[in-house]
Amino acid sequence: MSKPPPFLPLLRELVRTYQAFERYSAAHVQSLGLTPAQFDVVATLGNTEGMNPKQLGDKTLITKGTLTGVVDRLLAKGLVLRAPDPSDGRGQIVRLTKEGQRLFEQVFPAHGAHLARAFASLDAAQFAPAEQALHALRLAFEQASAAEAAE
Repeated sequence: MSKPPPFLPLLRELVRTYQAFERYSAAHVQSLGLTPAQFDVVATLGNTEGMNPKQLGDKTLITKGTLTGVVDRLLAKGLVLRAPDPSDGRGQIVRLTKEGQRLFEQVFPAHGAHLARAFASLDAAQFAPAEQALHALRLAFEQASAAEAAE
């Protein structure tokens, strides 16, 4: 029987941490009347002049295939609008409506306070090393992906 790879406990903890975060965050976002994907779009568009769909996709955690449906549902709720992109005659800009901006101003700080309660149990000195470790891990995956794509 071969020995398991040494990174396996780290990988398990990373996945469990993400799942715990998702449960904690999603429950609160849903109590605000949004899905996590809708919150992501509203939070990303808040205090901006809007973005084209590619920019929005790059800045959110939503896949391109899912993003259109999320924007459509926010459009139906009157929270976003699609406008012609002045820099690209064929493109569109997605931006918050006045109602969407009001919702952003309400839910973004509320969700930040909700997340702060979870982080309150940590010492502030733990944040930077954790961020650095996660950054290094992300870079390792991005470099491995780039290397495989180049093959």
